[in-house]
Amino acid sequence: MLVQDRAAPKSPKPPQIRPLPTVQSNRFAESKKLDFSTWVSENFYRIVAVIVLVTTVAAVFFVYSSTNMASLLCLQSQTQRAMDSISLPQINWNSIKPIADKTSPYANFRSEQWVVVSVSSYPSDALQKMVKIKGWQVLAIGNSRTPRNWSLKGAIFLSLDMQASLGFRVVDHLPYDSYVRKSVGYLFAIQHGAKKIFDADVRGEVIDNDLGKHFDVELVGEGARQEAILQYSHDNPNRTIVNPYIHFGQRSVWPRGLPLENVGEIGHEEFYTEVFGGKQFIQQGISNGLPDVDSVFYFTRKSGLEAFDIRFDEHAPKVVLPQGMMVPLNSFNTIYHSSAFWALMLPVSVSTMASDVLRGYWGQRLLWEIGSYVAVYPPTVHRYDRIKAYPFSDEKDLHLNVGRLIKFLVSWRSNKHKLFEKILELSYAMAEEGFWTEQDLKFTASWLQDLLAVGYQQPRLMTLELDRPLATIGHGDRKEFIPQKLPSIHLAVEETGMVSSEIGNLIRWRKNFGNAVLIMFCIGPVERTALEWRLLYGRIFKTVVILSAKKNSDLAVEEGQLVHLYKQLPKIFDRYSSADGFLFVEDDTVLNYWNLLQADKAKLWITDKKLLIMSNY
Repeated sequence: MLVQDRAAPKSPKPPQIRPLPTVQSNRFAESKKLDFSTWVSENFYRIVAVIVLVTTVAAVFFVYSSTNMASLLCLQSQTQRAMDSISLPQINWNSIKPIADKTSPYANFRSEQWVVVSVSSYPSDALQKMVKIKGWQVLAIGNSRTPRNWSLKGAIFLSLDMQASLGFRVVDHLPYDSYVRKSVGYLFAIQHGAKKIFDADVRGEVIDNDLGKHFDVELVGEGARQEAILQYSHDNPNRTIVNPYIHFGQRSVWPRGLPLENVGEIGHEEFYTEVFGGKQFIQQGISNGLPDVDSVFYFTRKSGLEAFDIRFDEHAPKVVLPQGMMVPLNSFNTIYHSSAFWALMLPVSVSTMASDVLRGYWGQRLLWEIGSYVAVYPPTVHRYDRIKAYPFSDEKDLHLNVGRLIKFLVSWRSNKHKLFEKILELSYAMAEEGFWTEQDLKFTASWLQDLLAVGYQQPRLMTLELDRPLATIGHGDRKEFIPQKLPSIHLAVEETGMVSSEIGNLIRWRKNFGNAVLIMFCIGPVERTALEWRLLYGRIFKTVVILSAKKNSDLAVEEGQLVHLYKQLPKIFDRYSSADGFLFVEDDTVLNYWNLLQADKAKLWITDKKLLIMSNY
């Protein structure tokens, strides 16, 4: 039935007056006596029939909906319990009993410098070389996949049974088959006299077998390098994350844990400032060969079976980050000094590929509370690309939350008067915000108590510089360093002699289209296409919105239909209302950037949110 325009109303007919019926005088003469028992007896069968009917309908409805209703009630109950159960653990910091090593064969062993690794197979070549590093004791932490007869001369090995016998609270929270069991190793090293801990991986060979070649192993005393260090400028207070690989000569590579929206920031620093060294309690090293990259980089930049062999500038100076600015950290090439041992805790409720990165951001924020900072160093290890890439889904905790996490951490404040109280409060806040679960809140409480139990002294707090007015950067305070442009893989072309022009092209494209949104519709499977196209165009446009007939949350692909785009596009326009314009393409289209550059930008990006729809070139 078609809905037609309404016609003009017709004139109403004149009302007809009907005569009232004549009321007979004897109408109510023989009325019956109204009582309940009489009414029930007369309508008994009708009442029974109605009751049976109602009962039958109710039974059918219950059978039909009981499963869904039970599930809903169960979900609501679980959700309510989860919300109600998250509470800040109450710890009596003065009543924690010491934990001494009374069970291991190493009870009387002491060393100030430890290398902590997780082992799941027999000793690698890199690990066999690592035990020969002078002055450092290797500590290997086993898990459920470690061979029972694991052994390496020069290394201390803690099996699952030995870990359980040490009496640490954290053991109750740790999975059996994960590298996050290294948390037991950190506590063991601290218990046995550690002053520095090198958080390492069995696949990384220390360059020249010398950790002191680039790292600042000594921060005080005769062996310390008393020097000023380059520092990223705080000139832009809204800049909260940097890609350190650019500083060391690789503009087209980014570390695991860098928000994908920041991948396109490839320009080098206009200038740096300087800070006097001595408080770089966390020192992140760079890895040659296969650096610490995410699955997005690995999948989209890998050409065939050829191994990555990416090199960084070993002569580039180390660089530190001011308060308010962060950098991704990992668990296989990082030195922690004793004042930052509390920051070694590896979260247990997130994926293993996200654990060390979340730890790094969490630790950096708390590092500011003691007046310290993170420093990034030139290549310290070499990793050979013999690793099968891990799926994108293993990193979804990173790609979905890391940008929001950084913003949250920079804005977070605490009025607590001791560092451990602040640590617990931040872990609670992160559980409330969903960055990890209550499991990590409880794990944090156990970790802090274990630290105190093995004799660790928490550092003193210092005034947070973030809350002070930013100092003006004078001309004399600016320090210049122009990074090298080393060969790499960039937008599927080799960056050899043409690296300068390729980087220049990207900067030009970004300048023209950096505030435009690309909307791409995937006709085919999105598992690989979405990653490749987001990375290809994500460096050019403000953002890339990917639509497909089927939603894929892991790949951030939204559901959409070509025939119904007119319904979905206004929502995208509103979401990115600050964009200059929008460009729509399908996944079988390759953009010719040069044609776009030569086009009239005023015609391409229209402020009233009209679309430029590209056809195949």
